[in-house]
Amino acid sequence: MADAPSAPTASSGVASAEWLAGGPGGADRLAQLLPAALRGMAAGTAERGGPVPAGGPAAVAATLARTLSADGLPRHGVGAEQALEELSALLAAGSADPGDPACAAHLHCPPLAVSVAADVVASALNPSMDSWDQAPVASEIEREFATGIARLCYPDAARPDAVITSGGTESNLLGLLLARESAVTRPVCGANSHHSVARAAWLLGLPSPVVVPCVDDRMVPSALAEALAPLGAQAVVVATAGTTNTGRIDPLPEIAEICRRTGARLHVDAAYGGLALCSETLRSRVAGLELADSVALDLHKFGWQPVAAGVFAARGEADLQALTVRAEYLNADDDTEAGLPDLLGRSLRTSRRPDAFRMAVTLRALGTAGIGALVERCCANASGVHAMVEDHPALRSWGPPELSTVVFRPVAADGAAGDELVAQVRRTLLEDGTAVIGRGSLPTGPDGEAQLWLKLTLLHPHTRPADYRALLDAVATVAADLRTSVTRESPVAS
Repeated sequence: MADAPSAPTASSGVASAEWLAGGPGGADRLAQLLPAALRGMAAGTAERGGPVPAGGPAAVAATLARTLSADGLPRHGVGAEQALEELSALLAAGSADPGDPACAAHLHCPPLAVSVAADVVASALNPSMDSWDQAPVASEIEREFATGIARLCYPDAARPDAVITSGGTESNLLGLLLARESAVTRPVCGANSHHSVARAAWLLGLPSPVVVPCVDDRMVPSALAEALAPLGAQAVVVATAGTTNTGRIDPLPEIAEICRRTGARLHVDAAYGGLALCSETLRSRVAGLELADSVALDLHKFGWQPVAAGVFAARGEADLQALTVRAEYLNADDDTEAGLPDLLGRSLRTSRRPDAFRMAVTLRALGTAGIGALVERCCANASGVHAMVEDHPALRSWGPPELSTVVFRPVAADGAAGDELVAQVRRTLLEDGTAVIGRGSLPTGPDGEAQLWLKLTLLHPHTRPADYRALLDAVATVAADLRTSVTRESPVAS
């Protein structure tokens, strides 16, 4: 066996930017370079000084142009330390920071440090999860982690299984793909479903989904039964456990019973709410998840992982055989017969990162109970912030949260042009660098017309409700200022 190549030295003529992260000395090289990246990150965060850079897209683009000038692809490099420190500072200064309580628009979590550290190791070793000979231990860690998640979703199933995905969009695509491979050809979903459901149907050549009405942002079971009557076993129902707009959870036990009675297949998009399974207190909110044929989960929401960290679980491992594909150079028949695991049949992708590694490290560090405790804190925060909204004279609540989403609207938006005011409030706070808050359209207007609401998606587990008081006051103040401005400029008012 040939000797391993030696690590480069200062006298070897190899610039530090060329040093490899793996192999002999790889960890030492990273130890030399990471401080420069972290210094830049700290400097950029301090420069930003808030949840998001001020000035909007034009200001960010101008800063980038000043820093990089015409050197986006320079002919000659500046060296590893300088490049890392400069561009890390630029990225941090121009990023939205989900670790700031005022950055609460989306299902965009502040990742746990343990997961980020694990990601550095995975990136350095760079297992490619398309064949076992590229990822011997990474593939085994992924298999054990996926099996554990499958059992979490299906504790009573004989042989559940799960695969790693890039998130809810890919998982929902898999849910419809496996349905199609089982000769199920008509998607049915609630009006509250994620846009990826319709996109998946389009990609797979399936008809556009039959859309079932919702009340309180939950699918109406009687309407589902009516929609399934002419479809029966040709239908795949996509229910939602944690809607994007409000965090509502469909009545899963009732939906599962209707599917059983009609012969329809059931996929549950639990990308948001599924990890409530880790909490003894909250798991009853997703009761019925175990009755689905397949489930989508995201650990880059409740799971606090860097993007991307999706899992697709199936009650029966045989369902996943539909993903099997042969490529002689990756999973030759004689190799698999000899006992080499087939990784190519574990994903729609070929080359893919070992995303399961950081998820497995996190679960080993915290356990499911630790993750469950973080979920509980976020949901408790949402209840507390909702109470503050209800007590605030300038705000009104859409309704109590079911998970960690708080939906509200300024009182100043009542009346004509209210949606325009709500949209302006959000953009003003964003452009000022004050806050990143979300928006959603809900049928709360006269005769069920859509109205625009603001939302806070609270995924920061180390905050308290009081940390959001200033944000609520800022929304109220900006709304009042905008309302006064609109009234002053209106020719009707004069």
